[in-house]
Amino acid sequence: MSHHLDTPLAAQSGQLFINDLFVFNGERATVFVMDVNSSVTKADIKRGFHAEARYEFKIHFNGGEFEELTYRVAFGEPDGTGKQTLMVYELTGADARDDAAMGTPVVEGRTGEVSSGGNVRIWAGRITDPFYIDLDQLATVNAAFKNGAKLDRSAWKADAAKNTFAGTTVESIVLEVSQDEPLLRDGTQIGVWCTTKLATDAGGWRPINRGGHPMMWPIFWPTDTDFSNPANARHPSNDLKEDGEEIASAVARVVAANGTAPDPQAYGWSVARQLYPDVLSYQVGTAANYGFAARNGRTLADNAPEAMFSLVLNTGVTSGLTPEVTKAARADAFPYVVPT
Repeated sequence: MSHHLDTPLAAQSGQLFINDLFVFNGERATVFVMDVNSSVTKADIKRGFHAEARYEFKIHFNGGEFEELTYRVAFGEPDGTGKQTLMVYELTGADARDDAAMGTPVVEGRTGEVSSGGNVRIWAGRITDPFYIDLDQLATVNAAFKNGAKLDRSAWKADAAKNTFAGTTVESIVLEVSQDEPLLRDGTQIGVWCTTKLATDAGGWRPINRGGHPMMWPIFWPTDTDFSNPANARHPSNDLKEDGEEIASAVARVVAANGTAPDPQAYGWSVARQLYPDVLSYQVGTAANYGFAARNGRTLADNAPEAMFSLVLNTGVTSGLTPEVTKAARADAFPYVVPT
């Protein structure tokens, strides 16, 4: 589940911790963006991508329970200039969910450079983080969830909001897949999540982090700073069965305290079913938007905290921030991000 905040583990292995997932329409193509390794972990962060890890985009089709397309990105060790080689593999069908499957190499390149192959092009490297939030506001939401209490709006003022992540950076993988790709034709309904996996001494792969919807970890598990919650290692198909009750109960308590739902239990379960499985839904070729009323992919400009706070509290919650605060972190053309 996505996470930005400083933890002891992030300081050691930020390269493996997913900060954000974005899915949106590009230049006659679908764009998948995975951000990791936020500089919010301060000076001890290790730059670049982990050379013994896999970074994977998992794609489901038409509400399917399991992924049928995976794009796997692997990196080499940094050279003398800090650049790393990269390789993109495509895995389809049963191979898409098989760690032992090798996949088909489709692109070979280096970080900091645009590389193409077949229907795919990729850019990976350090960027200005397009995510924005005022962590003081998050603290008020966390307090309400922790105690099942009324949201204390007096503790934070929207007109004084500031972007806590101003000036921070992340490592980003931007993968663009043309709509000429048979599995990703215009109009196709997909569900997307991403994961990082680390090679084990036994020769297998250990799941480290996964991401779908934004803000899941900061809202529901803010004190789990060692990422011990099993959500990070399980498959999304098991989310509702194994964790739905926890999400539903947390939401029910807070909406009951705030009087924002006539049937708190029913609303809690409606939120659990919207967020689980933790997969980002998107219709290929359409305008993406991650909002309170509708969620169709997610753009770099979307106000994810505002949308998520409003959803889990069942009332409109302003963040005090607009996409303008990170306008300089976005570009109109590929790779759509701003390298640093």
